[in-house]
Amino acid sequence: MDDYEFERNYWGDCCNTFDEDQKHYIYARLIGLSESRYHFDAKGKSVLDIGGGPSSMLLKCRNLPHGVVVDPIQYPQWTVDRYRSKNIRVEVKKGEDFFGEFFDECWIYNCLQHCDDAEKVIGKAKFFTKKLRIFEWVNIPPHEGHPIMLTKPLLDSWIGQKGNVTELSSNGCYGMAYYGAFNL
Repeated sequence: MDDYEFERNYWGDCCNTFDEDQKHYIYARLIGLSESRYHFDAKGKSVLDIGGGPSSMLLKCRNLPHGVVVDPIQYPQWTVDRYRSKNIRVEVKKGEDFFGEFFDECWIYNCLQHCDDAEKVIGKAKFFTKKLRIFEWVNIPPHEGHPIMLTKPLLDSWIGQKGNVTELSSNGCYGMAYYGAFNL
């Protein structure tokens, strides 16, 4: 089973599970998104979400004039229609292969360990956006569906700035996590 098949199987019917929704709120808090009435406020910023899958955090945004989700897996048409109803475009391609317009922000969360070239994904984010918000699990050895082991020194070097690390142990989030919001 290849890594993309593993992810496709994981997402099953493409609905956000309660577990994934809870994780989104943890990721959002750590990357500095403000929550208002169960939504995140995009504050009129355009956002590129690399690896957003079938249930990106962009779906929970207000004040989002333009969003793009880049993900290598082709999910059912109804997920694309759901995104379109919120002014979010889906591009089915690897984050490494994204070429497009410029955005105010790029969000990458729980994504890079799935990539073939995580450093290149960070490079794309730095080129196409003014701000990078990132949440990634670190110090986890490669395993099925997760071919890359990320570390704080590695992520700091790719971003060119120092992020934060914390240990999480609640709401479906367990382990060491790297996070930050970086002006590029």
